Amino acid sequence: MSREPRDEVLVWLPSPMGDAILCTPALRAIRQRFASGRITFHANPVVRQLLSPSRFNDGWLEQHSRNPLAIANKLKAHTFAHAILLKNSFASALAVFLARIPSRVGYAREGRGLLLTGRLHPPKLPDGRFKPAPMIDYYLAIASALGGSTADRTLELPIDPQAGDSLKAKLPEVVSATGPVVILVPGGAFGPSKCWPTERFAQTADWLITNYGAIVVVSVSPDPAEKKIAAKICEASQHELVSLADTPVSISELKTLFSRAHLVISNDTGPRHIAIALRRKVITLFGPNDPAWTDTGYEDEIKIVGQAPCAPCHQPTCKKREHLCMQSISVETVCDAAQKLVSKSSPSKRRRDEA
Repeated sequence: MSREPRDEVLVWLPSPMGDAILCTPALRAIRQRFASGRITFHANPVVRQLLSPSRFNDGWLEQHSRNPLAIANKLKAHTFAHAILLKNSFASALAVFLARIPSRVGYAREGRGLLLTGRLHPPKLPDGRFKPAPMIDYYLAIASALGGSTADRTLELPIDPQAGDSLKAKLPEVVSATGPVVILVPGGAFGPSKCWPTERFAQTADWLITNYGAIVVVSVSPDPAEKKIAAKICEASQHELVSLADTPVSISELKTLFSRAHLVISNDTGPRHIAIALRRKVITLFGPNDPAWTDTGYEDEIKIVGQAPCAPCHQPTCKKREHLCMQSISVETVCDAAQKLVSKSSPSKRRRDEA
């Protein structure tokens, strides 16, 4: 007896690191919905590294072009029956339309509604702006429209077992630390408006080292602007810090590094979601953006929201003379939150958990 062909399913992932992690509950639901199908993820190389090795898909198509025609020609080489667009762009909808994929599901925004066969509409406020709501639920709504379950909202991120050895070679002082490992995330791809002042990160690092004997890692991307931020923090600190600007790591190594952290203090940016997905203790500093967009319900996160008459403005660069929202967050407030979380995550308890 011949076997029936498996459904070929294309899932186009969002590009930002944070969004890629926030959509993992939807990816889990899609995998369950198409349990007997073959699922292929379409994503840029960074997102592929971030979500690999994944149990939610059977293959990858890396995106190296933004040209919808070129992407469509690439997709035509496959026999996709379904295209699930977690990415919101017009170009993604045009590409799967031109590839003649029969079922094309996603949000009807960016003027692409006519290109889709299954259209979702994000909730809006009376003034026409999008209503702030958790992105986890935004992506899960797509899975629900396909008949998937939305019960599990847990973020998930895989760790590459081989990354531990290479991380140990690069950062032996972190891997063998006897005190708590604390990671600071002072940058943000969104823009400088999300960034807490560098001198306050330095003062927080000094407090953690003085009071807990912490190993403090400053986690930044290879971007020159972020490397400059890291340099300023290290120069302002009275202690020696470990800077990823000086010792770059791969995405796989970065995930392994975060999995060893006892505490992560982060601006509202992608690595914050790495920490949550890996079940770390997290302090997140909010300024220009509404926390409702990225709410995960994670119980081991303390959110500190800057107060200002102009917040949340959702602008990548502050237009005021003073960056009021982020400046309203004091070092004392962050250290008080750190004290609550570090005491819950001692190195000895961490070692027992890993045994």
